Amino acid sequence: MRVLMLAVNDPAGTGIQFCKAVNRHSPHSCRIATLETRYTHGWETDLHLPDLDEAGVEELGDLLRECDILHFHMTCDERQPFGPYVPADFLAGKEVVHHHHGHHDFRSDPDRFRRKYADLGRTNLLVSTPDLLKLLPEAFWLPNLVPVDEPLFSPLERDHGGPLRVAHSPTRKDLKNTDEFLEAVRILESRGAALEVDLIDDVPNTECLARKRACHVLFDHMQGYYGVSSLEGLSQGLAVIAGLDDWNRREIEAFTGTDDLPWVVARNRDELVRQLSLLAEDRELCAAQGRKGRRFMEERWSDRIVAGRLIDFWNNCR
Repeated sequence: MRVLMLAVNDPAGTGIQFCKAVNRHSPHSCRIATLETRYTHGWETDLHLPDLDEAGVEELGDLLRECDILHFHMTCDERQPFGPYVPADFLAGKEVVHHHHGHHDFRSDPDRFRRKYADLGRTNLLVSTPDLLKLLPEAFWLPNLVPVDEPLFSPLERDHGGPLRVAHSPTRKDLKNTDEFLEAVRILESRGAALEVDLIDDVPNTECLARKRACHVLFDHMQGYYGVSSLEGLSQGLAVIAGLDDWNRREIEAFTGTDDLPWVVARNRDELVRQLSLLAEDRELCAAQGRKGRRFMEERWSDRIVAGRLIDFWNNCR
């Protein structure tokens, strides 16, 4: 099976991770073409149009002609030009997949997309987090993945003495409860807690991962779901805090086959203060929580497992 992913920009580097996992763990071929770089995080690219020479553009044309599946990320669709090519000219004999990652245009008017897919007879629909199923109930939830065996995603031997080191890496501070997090830290410090905060913002992804890996705790956000940052922290053996709601817990339990989830749950500032205080006071609890997260990722959410689910989805496209 030959798959070509197409995206204006690769959301949090997730598309390239899917490609790498499929190519690493299966006999299938997956490539991704992108048009823009939205952040300065330095995520790996494959066929990034601004970087392609004439041979690269010709290779993209060959892939458009020869692939079995066109897999569109976010709001990208067949009308979006990619260099001299428009994917709409290559649809004959191919299956089409639409994969949503929570783009503002989608969240603000999901019915527009639902109507479009219904009019076109498109049924191969994916979402990247469980909360998006509420907006596109016809879709299948396929989680994002992280390569658990790569060094930057592996646990680091940590000294659990000294201040509790807490990482937070918000792409959008207004969407990641950054203000509430910093207020919780101030409250704890006023009570004498020893905390060191690494607020990681607008740095290359490799630096971001290395800085997270050196911490004890990762705060994701309290929006009810989880982010890729959660998966990175769990894989790295950190105690990961996120405000998972009941809907997301149920969906994650169904996907992973267990109700013993590794997240430390905090749904508001007061709960966040309490959870950070517990982790700071009981460092063995913090270390144990990190070990639990790493096992969970290895056994329930590895890149091999998620790539296998994606391949199953492609095989069932119609």
